[in-house]
Amino acid sequence: MDSSSPPYVSEDNGLRVTNPDLPDASKEEMESLKQELEKWKERLEQAEKTRNDLQLSKSIAEQEYVKIQHELTELKDAQEKLDKESAMSKAVYETELCVLDHDNSGLKRDIEKLKEELAACCSALSQDGKIKKRVAEMKVEFSHMEDTEGDIPDMNTRCVFSITTRIPFKLNQNQALLTLEDEEVAQRLTKMGKHTVNLDGTTADVKVVPFTVGLGVKFELHVTISGKKINVSEIPELPIPDEWMRDKLELNFYKSECGEGGGVENIRYDKRSRTAVITFTRPGATASIARCTKYPFYVNGRCHKLSVSPRTDGHLEKLQLFSGISTKTILLKGIKETEDDEESVQDMIEIHFQKPSNGGGETESIKYVSKGATWVYFEEDA
Repeated sequence: MDSSSPPYVSEDNGLRVTNPDLPDASKEEMESLKQELEKWKERLEQAEKTRNDLQLSKSIAEQEYVKIQHELTELKDAQEKLDKESAMSKAVYETELCVLDHDNSGLKRDIEKLKEELAACCSALSQDGKIKKRVAEMKVEFSHMEDTEGDIPDMNTRCVFSITTRIPFKLNQNQALLTLEDEEVAQRLTKMGKHTVNLDGTTADVKVVPFTVGLGVKFELHVTISGKKINVSEIPELPIPDEWMRDKLELNFYKSECGEGGGVENIRYDKRSRTAVITFTRPGATASIARCTKYPFYVNGRCHKLSVSPRTDGHLEKLQLFSGISTKTILLKGIKETEDDEESVQDMIEIHFQKPSNGGGETESIKYVSKGATWVYFEEDA
């Protein structure tokens, strides 16, 4: 087609489109513009994609920033709490040191006071000569173990002891107590009244006197040793609430160094007496713990020693009174002082009352006092 040709006319669906013929230079320029347009479209799409990626990155960064700010706040709060607890621990430690220093000073004063009292007592005893017993001695014998009540054992230990008082009698100077094997011999010597005893070249008129030593007491002591409870004493005085002390005791005894320990059911703590009664959940938990008389107790990095003992309950049964009359023992009075020693005089008295010709018989024991006085004790005949 040359430049003089008429323009091309086409019809499509009723539309009349005319494509004028363009010079070759204009067509090339048009193609170049179209290519440039396509490039800009691609750049626009790339820019849109880059913008979307940047917006997504910005959103993620903002979320990370909020998260980091929250973590920083938590760390700051934790650091403040730690600083506060550290300050409180330091204050408690310093308070404990002050309390211990005060207690040590008090203990030193008490020790000095006790030393003075002990020295005074020793001085008084050296002047008085002997310590006088004012409380009747007891004879304690294990009787038997009691069976566990019911079908389910509670791990408690039940013991029965037989206890009898020893009846005291004061034996004065130049007196003797003689116990014979035969009751009839003792009665015969008592009826004879006076006896002339040969004391190594000299004689003494010795008077035989019946005597009584009052009444004695005997009873059964039933003791139950708990399998779940222990007594704790010598708990240190700490400037903390009672509830905190109970928590510390529970944690300390939860796993024992001297035994198995176990869960704690209840703690009765008395701050004034520095004692506690600890009840475990498991029967038999105290079996191994109670063997440690001194139990370690850790508080604020320090180790204290607690006194631990089994929890016991007791009651009396079969309380009886018995007569203090001795049917085999006689009291000898009027024994003269001699130059012989006490043991020699005692042997001569015993030989005299062993002879049938003097109305005597076999003896079990004799006690003679040449100077001062002494206490002897009588037990119930088995």
